[in-house]
Amino acid sequence: MDSKHADKSSFQNIQWFPLWLCTILLLCQSIQAKWQPAKGPLLTRWAERISPKNAHGEYPRPQMARKSWQNLNGLWDYAIVHKSQQQPDAFDGQILVPFPVESALSGVTKPVGQDNRLWYRRTFRIPRTWKGRTVLLHFGAVDWETTVWVNGTEVGTHRGGYDPFSFNITDALKETTEQEIVISVWDPTNAGTQPRGKQVDKPGGIWYTAVTGIWQTVWLEPVSEAYIKSIKITPDIDNKSVCVTAICPNSAGYSAEVEVKDGWFKKAKNKGSAGEEIVLNIKKPKHWSPDSPFLYDLKVILKDGKGKKIDAVSSYFGMRKIEVRKDKEDINRLFLNNESLFQFGPLDQGWWPDGLYTAPSDAALRYDIEVLKELGCNMLRKHVKIEPARLYYWCDKLGLMVWQDMPSGDKYIGGRDPDIQRTPESAQQFEAELTAMITTFYNHPSIIMWIPYNEGWGQWDTPRIVDLIKELDPTRLVNNASGWTDRGVGDVHDIHSYPGPAVPPVEENRAAVLGEFGGLGLPIKGHIWQDDEKNWGYIKYKTREELTDAYVALIDNLRPLIGEGLSAAVYTQTTDVEIEVNGWMTYDRAMIKMDAKKATAANRRLYLPPPILKTIVPTSQQQPQTWRYTTSEPAASWQQADFDDSNWQTGQGGFGTNGTPGTIVRTEWKTSDIWVRRTFELEDAKFGQPQLSIHHDEDAEVHINGQLIAKLEGYTTSYVRKTMDEKARSALKAGTNCIAIHCRQTTGGQYIDAGLVDVIEQSAR
Repeated sequence: MDSKHADKSSFQNIQWFPLWLCTILLLCQSIQAKWQPAKGPLLTRWAERISPKNAHGEYPRPQMARKSWQNLNGLWDYAIVHKSQQQPDAFDGQILVPFPVESALSGVTKPVGQDNRLWYRRTFRIPRTWKGRTVLLHFGAVDWETTVWVNGTEVGTHRGGYDPFSFNITDALKETTEQEIVISVWDPTNAGTQPRGKQVDKPGGIWYTAVTGIWQTVWLEPVSEAYIKSIKITPDIDNKSVCVTAICPNSAGYSAEVEVKDGWFKKAKNKGSAGEEIVLNIKKPKHWSPDSPFLYDLKVILKDGKGKKIDAVSSYFGMRKIEVRKDKEDINRLFLNNESLFQFGPLDQGWWPDGLYTAPSDAALRYDIEVLKELGCNMLRKHVKIEPARLYYWCDKLGLMVWQDMPSGDKYIGGRDPDIQRTPESAQQFEAELTAMITTFYNHPSIIMWIPYNEGWGQWDTPRIVDLIKELDPTRLVNNASGWTDRGVGDVHDIHSYPGPAVPPVEENRAAVLGEFGGLGLPIKGHIWQDDEKNWGYIKYKTREELTDAYVALIDNLRPLIGEGLSAAVYTQTTDVEIEVNGWMTYDRAMIKMDAKKATAANRRLYLPPPILKTIVPTSQQQPQTWRYTTSEPAASWQQADFDDSNWQTGQGGFGTNGTPGTIVRTEWKTSDIWVRRTFELEDAKFGQPQLSIHHDEDAEVHINGQLIAKLEGYTTSYVRKTMDEKARSALKAGTNCIAIHCRQTTGGQYIDAGLVDVIEQSAR
């Protein structure tokens, strides 16, 4: 709030002051008494501290801050009417902004739907100290189509559910003290083609409750006619400099002064014309990284032709660089600040049981980042949602890299389908919101990768969109498609594997990353969105101990893939969300569901030097391998090393049907069952950490020298690893060995191929 607009005459009469104070306190208590969170399935611990007085009271734009502003969060009037109707004469009640109308913290929890329109109304006062100044009305985000009136005058419209927008409302203000804002919002959710992420009218599985209307802070700010509209900050660690541009409307002939500080110490200062790049040299720059998230303070001052200060904003930046580069083994890796760094963290949905799209408080936003840091993560993938600037501020400040998805929309495609065709309106809206995302959050050092598409959701014109992103932001990486719809462009090849893990083939120009894996589920009674039997997860466990053991084994299987070229992995996911129960934390953030110490220790091992891999028995992934096989049920001793398979057929792996995801079929297999055998020679049986490498669709039983070493259910879409326990390792012997597999097909595609690899850890550097 503006700290300079208090009416000093109110404090001159000392006898009147206690009455004034009591009146204000009673009014606040009355407002608080009228508002309560609506009944919802689950609340976080922050919910009990939320009130109309403190709903997201922090300055909402930390990278371009001014001292004078007025927060308009709090109680507004609301109404839901048919979309054909005009502004209602009477409103339905009150809603707590900035929480979406469907959420418990809004106090409403009512759906809106594509046939209706959501209306808001409130009054406000302009501080006396703002007289003669330009007044901007800012919206952090409103989902989706917004029209705004001030004192009956339409001041503007906006389409987009995630990007901030502003209107100059100066000419609409009245001389009288009380002003009125009226807002209408229409949101087609999944009936439209606009970006909307995981919102659907009928939630279930991986799709969540629809969100409508204001879901980020609304606020007022006074500026001059010429002012700093935005700033662009580009660090250059190689040249030890930072480039700053102040974008200023109506500023011809104006200049900008830029100053960089490290705490109290001035590091650099320079000036230039408004709207032009200003380069500042940083001596002995401190780099930003997850281990050392150092931020420089920045101040930008706008001056007129006579040198008079017109406007000033404070900001910050981090000196960091992200790129794909080959390591000493000639493998493409992700390099941060010229050093190879494996990236690991969760798929982060950014949903809350009480606020849905809106976190209950800034402290709640920070808490999620703190937990991820404590669990040993150095990144997160923000999944088909764009967050308020405060979330990226905490990632900047606490040190967590961000892969930022573009929210999805329009039609979805399968892994083997071509890109969709969009209508001109859909295409224009997608590009407008994509551009807004990149330009709005360009300055955040934590964001190191843009992802336009996830699993073919709205995937369109992929190569051109990658080029567009690179043109808008050549400083960051681009992941053309996270999942199975890779088009061979961008900086990384990203696959998904549940539960996995898996690694895509090493490429000449791109790094290999695992964009999603895991999804291990555990419902915790008292901390779930709905009844237990309706909850969903990729794999579900019954106890914390089972979940922890499975998770540690999963991460142990992930680590060797780093030696094969894997540069990053994204675990599903940060928290449970509505129907999903596969989070590290419960949906209400009340507990971490697995043993945090064991999980953290496993996670931190991922950052050790990549292990060396030695092939014991090659798969047919790169070169075809010869197997004996039969599709007729063999004798009971078929898995024994001395079994006579001379009457079996001979074929090259892998075995399956064309079109099965992630496969190279060299021998066709169409029956329900197949049995395959292969012998191999070993000089000795001394190994570091042998693993089974297998691609199976579906159920498979694997034997070595007659001993069952793995029983696998379901299917994979790529080669995955399974660490062999002591009993399985004991089956290996010097001399001739036999690996024998039975695979059963039940539905859909089918495939089987396998091999063995040894993982040899290197000593820490």
